[in-house]
Amino acid sequence: MEDIQDLGEDKTLLLLDDDEPFLRRLAKAMEKRGFEVECAGSVAAGKAIATARPPAYAVCDLRLEDGNGLDVVEILREKRPDSRIVVLTGYGAIATAVAAVKIGATDYLSKPADATDITNALLARADALPPPPENPMSADRVRWEHIQRVYELCDRNVSETARRLNMHRRTLQRILAKRSPK
Repeated sequence: MEDIQDLGEDKTLLLLDDDEPFLRRLAKAMEKRGFEVECAGSVAAGKAIATARPPAYAVCDLRLEDGNGLDVVEILREKRPDSRIVVLTGYGAIATAVAAVKIGATDYLSKPADATDITNALLARADALPPPPENPMSADRVRWEHIQRVYELCDRNVSETARRLNMHRRTLQRILAKRSPK
């Protein structure tokens, strides 16, 4: 784990998540690590904080009740280009990870991520490569991720996705209705 002294002068941290118990636990854990935490439970609140007081660090949930956390990431990048941003989501898919990084996120973590994982991601040096995964994705998971990526590229149009994947539409609908494989 990186040392908290690496934070420098500005230790401001925005936590954006609509899961209230998770948000409270994470806020306490990050305060213990030396961050000055400000919490937001909605995209609107996150945008307001990012505009008025852009933090040095941010942890943004991807899917919130009132929109997409990437909207807050865009504002943070615009207002404070040096901020380090980690995107969290319970819907981990490669397509959304790529979108988050393209918009300006420093890193992307799937829930459940603990405070140590988040701190390490926030404080990681830009040139540091992550360690190889201990348990790589299964072939079923890789297939599911590819289907999700094409589905997102087709703007969530099932018929167009099925055509591009050369798959029957009903088969694709059954795959999309299931949970992601491990």
